[in-house]
Amino acid sequence: MLSVQQLTGGYSVDSVLKNVSFELEQGELFGILGPNGSGKTTLLKMLSGILPFSEGTILLKGIPIKEYTAKELAKVVAVLPQHTSQSFSYTVKETVSLGRYAHQKGWFQTWSADDERIVRQVMEQTGVAHFEDHPIHELSGGERQRVFLAQALAQEPEILLLDEPTNHLDLSFQKELLDLLKEWTKVKGLTVISIFHDLNLAGLYCDRLLLLENGEININHTPNEVLREERIRKVYRTKIQKQPHPKVPAPQMVLLPEELSEEKGSFTIDESLLEVSKEYIALKCPIPLRTMSSGVVGSGTGWHQFFVNRHVDKDYDCSDHRREMVNYLKSYHFEPGETVGMMTAVYPEDVSHQLYQADDFSAFIVVTAGVGNAIDAARSEEHTFNKTPGTINTWVFVNGELTEEAFIQSIMTATEAKVKAMHDLEVMDAVTGTVATGTSTDSILIAATQKGQRQDYAGTITPLGKLIGKGVYECTMMAIQKSRKRKKK
Repeated sequence: MLSVQQLTGGYSVDSVLKNVSFELEQGELFGILGPNGSGKTTLLKMLSGILPFSEGTILLKGIPIKEYTAKELAKVVAVLPQHTSQSFSYTVKETVSLGRYAHQKGWFQTWSADDERIVRQVMEQTGVAHFEDHPIHELSGGERQRVFLAQALAQEPEILLLDEPTNHLDLSFQKELLDLLKEWTKVKGLTVISIFHDLNLAGLYCDRLLLLENGEININHTPNEVLREERIRKVYRTKIQKQPHPKVPAPQMVLLPEELSEEKGSFTIDESLLEVSKEYIALKCPIPLRTMSSGVVGSGTGWHQFFVNRHVDKDYDCSDHRREMVNYLKSYHFEPGETVGMMTAVYPEDVSHQLYQADDFSAFIVVTAGVGNAIDAARSEEHTFNKTPGTINTWVFVNGELTEEAFIQSIMTATEAKVKAMHDLEVMDAVTGTVATGTSTDSILIAATQKGQRQDYAGTITPLGKLIGKGVYECTMMAIQKSRKRKKK
């Protein structure tokens, strides 16, 4: 569809682009990335035929682009520039209709039913049909952007060139626009070449990415290969971190702002932050912590500042426990969006907690444990499913920085330590008659300040793993023993 070989040139004697080569197949959504001044817009103008180049070739459907007349080129290539202007006060429909010019034999001498259908179709698809009679100069910047996109689509091009297509568009229209373009590449075989400043949108929608640096190609590859942390940090000269998208296999980049001086102060999560009442156990942290948990509220990964382990009766109705828990937190002035909330049938005063200190980091362990619904996980199929409030709830607060790997390993190590405590206390599964490994609704929280000493790993024999293993084992043992003593009274 498009072949670019050794493309060199610019606006003056000094070349903006140097030896740029790549090829595109029909139906690709191809993104062009690069910092300001890297040559993105220059490349797009050369591909559109607007800007001449000094060296190299651009082959469009096997024919040099220089051999196309302007009208012939417009039947194949449509352009949506970053900044659009309108000298005349055309209506929206009139402006979109200009996109059909390349298909006319005269100045609208042959306007057909097909032309009308296409204009109306693209106005609907870009969300501008409802103000088709409005003068374009009365529209907002985002609305005008959509009108000019409709004009470009009205050309029925085989290749669509876009310079920052989501510029001036709000989030909903950004998504709708890119969803539409992606659909057209798949259904209609449209080839889209677009400049992106938003790396996340590029990673989410593009089949391939071309990264320019100082007018040269840094890499031309799949989004996952192009959007690598070290590469983007070097090219854009900024701190950035790569993360997977939560729903689709696409890379996403997040900026890492510089910490303010007042945020760098050290503090330790310990029992001074813990509140124990008849209603709940709560830990209120002065800053949000990076968390991974199985809480009723705040589950998964995130950042949370408040942690609540709420006491409920054993016959608590779990049918709508999430909504009920949110309302409960609000009634006690905990913001649900900033809180990890759990439930337990254990009395809060039977909690076991302790700070475990290493040379340059520490871990504060908090455990509530009862074993009334103890389960042997290896033989859980012999039990019937029943929603009950969590029984063994384990909190691990790390005063240090954890990697993603360390978060997961912390859960593994804490779980192994809990199982060992159950074994040593000979907690039995009442149904199977075997030693239990936990209860049917245990919950766990790993939270880290993300300040101080970095812990890359938390396996059982690592420094952090040793602290977690010892702490969870001892606190689980103590919590179960407290619960047993209460039952004997």
